[in-house]
Amino acid sequence: MAKDNGPKCRFCRREGLKLFLKGERCFTDKCSFERHEYPPGMHGQKRAKLSEFGVQLREKQKVRRVYGMTEKPFKNMFKKAVREKGVTSDIFFKNLELRLDNVVYRMGFARSRQEAKQIVRHNHVLVNGKKANISSIKLKVGDVVTVPEKDQKLAIFADSEAIYQRRASLPWIEVDRKKYTGKIIAEPHRDDIGLPVKERLIVELYSK
Repeated sequence: MAKDNGPKCRFCRREGLKLFLKGERCFTDKCSFERHEYPPGMHGQKRAKLSEFGVQLREKQKVRRVYGMTEKPFKNMFKKAVREKGVTSDIFFKNLELRLDNVVYRMGFARSRQEAKQIVRHNHVLVNGKKANISSIKLKVGDVVTVPEKDQKLAIFADSEAIYQRRASLPWIEVDRKKYTGKIIAEPHRDDIGLPVKERLIVELYSK
């Protein structure tokens, strides 16, 4: 599936859920979802009844768009979760949360996950003191993510303190705002994520 290059606010309206894809804009009255809660398009206000497949697809699309992933890597991550021991949906969401771009976002170093991807790709973060510019890197307990001192004064990090204060604190991440450092202190659990989706439907969709 091709990369989603369309307006981000249309994705929220399509899924009927605020996905916070535009960072701080989503908290203002400029948010398109707040003004138009119906799907985009000329027939958007005439909601059609979804089939069983349609309901499953919409749940999968919500999660895929929240984490900013295209279909192929998203599906491959699910297949890997199936092969691991444990509850597939819990393992799947744990692995999504431990992606480097998501961790950068959760630590408050970026306004959105898309911005977090750009920060990673432009070599603005270190993992355990080494450069890491691949956003899909999976972190583990004990890993430390740091913004190099030379980059801390860049405009992209100017509002990081305010961004972090807006984010809910997570029990699996420890952040030192003064040093622009964050550490994975535990594995994330499904209850820590707070994403209102029915993961059972995603499992059913990919199990067909």
